[in-house]
Amino acid sequence: MYGVDRAAVDRFWTALAAALRRQGLAGVPDQLDWPDDLDAHWRVQDLLLSQTCGYPLVEGLGGHVRVVGAFHYAVEGASGPDYSSLLVARVDGGEADVADFRGRRVAYNGTNSQSGYNSLRALVAPFAESGRFFGGTIETGAHRRSLALVQSGGADIAAIDCVSLALIARYDPGALDGIRIVGRTASAPGLPLITSGETTDSDLERIRAALEDVIVDPALEAERDALFIAGFSRLNLADYDRCAAMKRAAIECGYPELA
Repeated sequence: MYGVDRAAVDRFWTALAAALRRQGLAGVPDQLDWPDDLDAHWRVQDLLLSQTCGYPLVEGLGGHVRVVGAFHYAVEGASGPDYSSLLVARVDGGEADVADFRGRRVAYNGTNSQSGYNSLRALVAPFAESGRFFGGTIETGAHRRSLALVQSGGADIAAIDCVSLALIARYDPGALDGIRIVGRTASAPGLPLITSGETTDSDLERIRAALEDVIVDPALEAERDALFIAGFSRLNLADYDRCAAMKRAAIECGYPELA
């Protein structure tokens, strides 16, 4: 999911694939697949390991996969396996906090996003009136497009996954020119690592053990640092109920959609 620098992700995968093979897993591919249709990819029966988003996980995907865990990321807005979104706006704006963006235009990556949509909806729900808060909403399809739209003046605010923002700052710092942080959403467990729902308990244990190996291997420090990976926690589907709770809280406020 964090493909800002795909070469860095590929290097990390090479190390992880070797660890998976050492654990005795068969059919470990040499190269990562970068599918365009993520929803179909997450549901393939022979899925070995992938990364999804907590919101689609609790919205139905959880019935088709097993949760392996989540990485820890050494970036602002993340702590242990938890992460949040940072609210970005232009430096020339006068807004002090999220309440000041009433009637402004918001950009979001997609309605299936925990970081760009669900967490932001929960954050602004208490400020909504008659089911509305923003003056306009724009679906962009990607965090980088949301960021660019705010930067260009096409939108006034967006919620950007804190790990995505840190990676963009590292590999494309110009994308943050004229951008400031005006707040953050509540935390939730980070992007879940998943495997097929058909994966056996023994293979799930092997996958988790391989991840724990690469997290502590001193020879892989550069590969981890390139992606801000600082740890790994074993998690289960129930740990992601915080994502579902954010949706429920927004609905209870009479704010079922980002609007």
